[in-house]
Amino acid sequence: MQEIIENPETVMAFLRSFNLALSMGKEYLNRKWKPNKKDEYAAWAMYVEMSTRVITQPLPPKQGDEKTALESVHSLFESTRNVLKEHGSECNEFPPIAIEILNQHVRPFTTKWHSKDVETTFEDKSKCAEFRDKLKDLQEVLGEYTRALAKMAKVEDFTNLSEE
Repeated sequence: MQEIIENPETVMAFLRSFNLALSMGKEYLNRKWKPNKKDEYAAWAMYVEMSTRVITQPLPPKQGDEKTALESVHSLFESTRNVLKEHGSECNEFPPIAIEILNQHVRPFTTKWHSKDVETTFEDKSKCAEFRDKLKDLQEVLGEYTRALAKMAKVEDFTNLSEE
């Protein structure tokens, strides 16, 4: 993890090794890419937040509730901000990836559902089913991100333990 990655194709291969597709600009890819120890610490802190929430864990039918699940997804903003405040200024690579995930994946999801009257929307079974379907889509992306965090933190990924 300490090596310097200079070639944009190598950077993309590295990110693909996390199975995570990001829409970073060329200026990000055309620079030296060097995760450091603080990136590991930040990745671990974020991994703990991600791997213990509904965003990476199944939400089976007739279990849990949509409003609480939405609140958990929304709380990623505060969790990520806290990790960035604690570790971000000394990280090389974690901040842009974390911010990209929030802005490109989490924000559109929460914006859609917060723009509705959650109390009445989640009384409608078809809206609950739609929410759970969209949550599954988000869980796939955030599951990849969480696996990437485990790799960056150099720890074993246990997010799918309940499925095995």
